[in-house]
Amino acid sequence: MKRYFQLGEVFQYFVRVFKKPDPNAPNSFNLRMMHGINRISIIMFLIALGVMIFRAITR
Repeated sequence: MKRYFQLGEVFQYFVRVFKKPDPNAPNSFNLRMMHGINRISIIMFLIALGVMIFRAITR
């Protein structure tokens, strides 16, 4: 049961998305755009989650 509630992999993904890019990694326009869209969607999700938590607390 403990295995189902581990969030380590999720937080590792967030760290990997927002860290400085590896200079040895392949570099293409499509890859940069994909990572940019991922960053935007993660930030929007966290903002929406914050708003939902704020609204739940203030009710």
